[in-house]
Amino acid sequence: MTDLNWNRVLREQFTFHWARQLRDRLDGLTDDEYFWEPVPGCWSLRPRGTSTAPMQSGAGDLIIEFAMPQPDPAPFTTIAWRLGHVIVGILAMRNAMHFGRAPVDYDSFEYAPTAAEALKQLDTELAAWLAGVESLGDADFARPCGEAEGPFADRPMADLVQHINRELIHHLAEVCLLRDLYLHSRSQSVREGS
Repeated sequence: MTDLNWNRVLREQFTFHWARQLRDRLDGLTDDEYFWEPVPGCWSLRPRGTSTAPMQSGAGDLIIEFAMPQPDPAPFTTIAWRLGHVIVGILAMRNAMHFGRAPVDYDSFEYAPTAAEALKQLDTELAAWLAGVESLGDADFARPCGEAEGPFADRPMADLVQHINRELIHHLAEVCLLRDLYLHSRSQSVREGS
């Protein structure tokens, strides 16, 4: 029997899904899909000065909308919002905390004004995360995450990698579902002649 390679197992938990079910589904994402609001009152990325959300963050021309604490129910979010959350909150901030990326947070990030740019940001941050995870040895997976992870500081890095995998799969599957909904709602409109 060969030794179990936890690094490979944890990386492949996500990369298998990414390569076979996710990345191709994101190709061709249009700006209309990126900013599409399927219901009134969505949280999204918006030009600075146009949002009515309780909290707004971003360093560039666009801000991301949110509230703390979140209202119940929380507003529905657009593909642009979901990708912004994945790129910044799940990947870029963790890359900065654990793998040497320049510090970044929701306030200091410049959100992508186009779908194509958002996918480039996603690919860049994901590549940095996966390279960082690949650099970890067995002892690194067992060590605590550290203060950067707040109340989870004592949890092992393996737990963090698993958590990030779940978050990526969850949110990117939502993006794919929104793309399906966009396509089918547009097809229905065409069939109805609107």
